[in-house]
Amino acid sequence: MKETDAGDHVPLERPQGNVGKPGGKLLKGAAILGAAAVLSKLLGTLQKIPLQNVAGDTAFGIYNAVYPLYILILFAATAGFPVAVSKFVAEQAIQGEHEEAKRIVRVSSALLLGTGLVLFLLLYGGAGEIAHWIGISKTESAIRSVSFALLLSPVLAVLRGYFQGYQNMVPTAVSQVIEQLIRVMTMVALLLYMVALAYEEEWIAAGATFGSVTGAAAGLLVMYLYWRKAMRSERDEQMGAGLGLGVGAGAGARAGASASASASARAGASAGARAGASASASASADADAGARTSASQQTGNSLVAAPLTSWQWMKRITAYAIPVCLGAIVVPLLTLVDTFTMPRLLEAAQGSEGEAMRQFGLYNRGLPLIQLVVMIASSMSAVLVPAMAEAKAKGEVEVMRFRAEMAVRLSWLIGLGASFGLAFAAVPINVMLYKSDEASWTMAVLAFTALFSTLNAVTASVLQGAGAIHTPAKALLVAIVLKALGNVVLMPRWGIDGAALSAVIAYAAAAGLNLVQLRRSTGARFALRPYAVSPALGVGLMGGCLAALQLLAMPAVAAWHVPERLCASAIALVCVVGGAAVYGLALLRSGGISPAELRLMPELDRRLAPVLAKLWPAKTAAGPRE
Repeated sequence: MKETDAGDHVPLERPQGNVGKPGGKLLKGAAILGAAAVLSKLLGTLQKIPLQNVAGDTAFGIYNAVYPLYILILFAATAGFPVAVSKFVAEQAIQGEHEEAKRIVRVSSALLLGTGLVLFLLLYGGAGEIAHWIGISKTESAIRSVSFALLLSPVLAVLRGYFQGYQNMVPTAVSQVIEQLIRVMTMVALLLYMVALAYEEEWIAAGATFGSVTGAAAGLLVMYLYWRKAMRSERDEQMGAGLGLGVGAGAGARAGASASASASARAGASAGARAGASASASASADADAGARTSASQQTGNSLVAAPLTSWQWMKRITAYAIPVCLGAIVVPLLTLVDTFTMPRLLEAAQGSEGEAMRQFGLYNRGLPLIQLVVMIASSMSAVLVPAMAEAKAKGEVEVMRFRAEMAVRLSWLIGLGASFGLAFAAVPINVMLYKSDEASWTMAVLAFTALFSTLNAVTASVLQGAGAIHTPAKALLVAIVLKALGNVVLMPRWGIDGAALSAVIAYAAAAGLNLVQLRRSTGARFALRPYAVSPALGVGLMGGCLAALQLLAMPAVAAWHVPERLCASAIALVCVVGGAAVYGLALLRSGGISPAELRLMPELDRRLAPVLAKLWPAKTAAGPRE
């Protein structure tokens, strides 16, 4: 990035139609960013399946041991900086200090480049020692491979925060999708190349992790192109203004940017909290108070505050970002527990590194499916924070209680159905995705983490909206301890099945702690029938149908000499669609959730109203219950 570029002004989408309407642009930007996040998460989750199919369970295990370590370090180094940069850029834009906003980018980029360089040297140079801590020497090459991404991702985070500060979410959204696409394409290309040349599993895994490097490079390139485009547009605008052309339009555009940035500043602390930074707001206040300078200079007859120095900006940005980073690393820490416990325990039981990593790969087969379920729940829970915060601000205690109860009930019903569905159909799903039914029992046990992970995602959002922002992080810290202890105690007895059981226990404990706090904060009540009786009926019917389907279909299709994987794929897809239909109909018929209750959740009611009108025409016509 050239110094001349950094010194120019960026117009950053200031259309006249948005002047005075920052809220509409904020909502539109949030929708764009949310859609991009879901798409990138979907790509990131599903890319693990071809990795196992092409490279096998050993390389799959090495990849799953190393990648959580990279994510933890990346989150620790950068997670809070897009939020911090966007906040301070928005504040400067409100005041018309657009040059100062660009200086924030330069200062933040220098800070994170230094941090990324140090972390890269530690990770690359210490790869052998880290592999020793993991207990598997074959992870060393993959650790070195992924470390190069730390040289690129920090600046990428800063540029995303800068554009978000002006409420221009398109560059962030486009870069996220391109980053994941290039990452997946690199991984698949290197997999095919290395497998064709008969590389060892450790090098194949290293090739898969290198996709994070090319993905980060692609994302950074996209952001830089948006930056250059903005620079050129601003230079053209300034040249036109200098010739007396378009002066009024430039002033109006500046006003639009300030209005948008004002909305961004008001949303900055909320975005930080949603990223998991329970203490970010108070840290920001402390940082602002501590970093402001009392120095001033006389200019004519007015007193003008001196701008902050680069060092003061560094302290301010870091103080705001660190709590966000600390909150963001809790979830990666829970995943990292398996990296530093399971390979050693498996090697002690199996007697070889290769078999230990193969077993670790088998254990990770079910995780992409669970992550998909949690991703759906997380997208649903995105609306809960503002809804709960609004009710709390208005003092509507009953509305808070109702929304909390409905959110928990829906997450419980979705998670319960998904968990039992994955468990009942574990064998055909395993064969469809991974070519064999090995470790299907492990996948079935691990499926129940979908239930408690879904509850965690939704209850955390409800608690944030209700003001209890510390509880979710504390609950996950308890889960980390329980997962580590569970692995140590259960794996010597039951191997990867024990690890799956310890995961269920850990996530269940975290969900339980969240629910206890949720009852205290909102007064929510959880009756027996909607949480146990009706769901039990639905799960029982679904389980019976799926068991009958598999018992009848597998021998019949085998008699027709259909390839095993094709047969399993057909059965798995029918199980997913048929199981969801049976479970949903059972819930609706048994009163697990009623049309009247759904009517009070407008978005869900809009989508399900046609189905409910056919099932319960009389009840659908009735008004909502008081």
